Amino acid sequence: MAGSLRIAMIAPFGIRPKGTLLARMLPLAQALTARGHQPAIVAPPVHNPEDAGTSVVYDGVPVIHTAAPRLFGPAAVVAQSTTLLRAALAHKPHVLHLFKPKGFGGLAALAAAGLRPQLPLVLDSDDWEGPGGWNELLPYPPFARTLFAWQERDLPRRAAAVTVASRTLESLVWAMGVPPERVFYLPNGTPPPADRVPSAARDHATFLLYTRFWELDVAELAATLAAIHNARPDARLIVIGRGEHGEERTLQGLMERAGCAAMLDMRGWLAPQAIPAVLAEADLALAPISDTLINRTRGMAKLLELMAAGLPIVAGDVGAARDYLGTSAGVLVSPGNPGALAAAALGLLADPARRTAIANAALQAAERFRWERLAPTAEDAYFCALKRS
Repeated sequence: MAGSLRIAMIAPFGIRPKGTLLARMLPLAQALTARGHQPAIVAPPVHNPEDAGTSVVYDGVPVIHTAAPRLFGPAAVVAQSTTLLRAALAHKPHVLHLFKPKGFGGLAALAAAGLRPQLPLVLDSDDWEGPGGWNELLPYPPFARTLFAWQERDLPRRAAAVTVASRTLESLVWAMGVPPERVFYLPNGTPPPADRVPSAARDHATFLLYTRFWELDVAELAATLAAIHNARPDARLIVIGRGEHGEERTLQGLMERAGCAAMLDMRGWLAPQAIPAVLAEADLALAPISDTLINRTRGMAKLLELMAAGLPIVAGDVGAARDYLGTSAGVLVSPGNPGALAAAALGLLADPARRTAIANAALQAAERFRWERLAPTAEDAYFCALKRS
């Protein structure tokens, strides 16, 4: 089959609080719409119950939040998964695209395979749930951990095609027994083009950290910042984001003991429209990425956001960071080495011409990862799946 496709995209949770929908599903769906396809996103109102039962169109893409279940326990799981599947099938799709092999969406996709075996399933994986992944970072109940780990191993083998956000995920899916010709590398894309915010005038060195904290070692970050402070007492660090377990408070405590807490400027989570102006306040961004399985697998959407803003970046050489930054669009350092990260940041701070060159290279690299350039890979996955149906 060729031409326009109706694609039902099944989300793991709602659009507001998490990155998968806002940074990956929705912009991909919008790029596919621009290419003549008809995607629709269906999402359970996990984390945002106020959106239950609502439908909103974002630049031509309908996002349907299903109704909240009125039941409890296992009955609620069945009800929510069933409601999600019904909403997806109501789109009369040629293909299902499940984002994250977990939870209600994973159960809905499994039910679809039994009820509509001729409807091909494409699975998207953008991080890791099992050992070394989210199961160890978030306080899931034991049953949920077991379910998510099983879904992550089982659903890729059932899918007609798999899209993956990183090369590490590509290798892991191959290791599950999925043939390479059914696995499609679909990295995260840069945000939609926006007006560049001019760099803000400043009289001190300003670094930026955009993080949820679980991707880094807080003690190593504190050591890096102490080294920067010792060399440049005028330096400050703007922090956008918060940790899953209050890691930002741990950082503040470590910095107080080191005598340099005053360099921290904690902004917390910001509305997306407020972030560009904050990025424009910085000379360069720090991305101290730890060498963990979850960091090797994830798509690092925030790194692409920094690149698209024209910020020079000093990052840990882990996973997708090298794919995005290459050898010229940022400075990569060995992970787990606070001294190397501080030295690279200070060296870049002292060389305005190099910062400008790296910022320009980052902008050019970001262009290569525009969603309109990545959407054909998703199309290839869909047509591969349709040939197998």
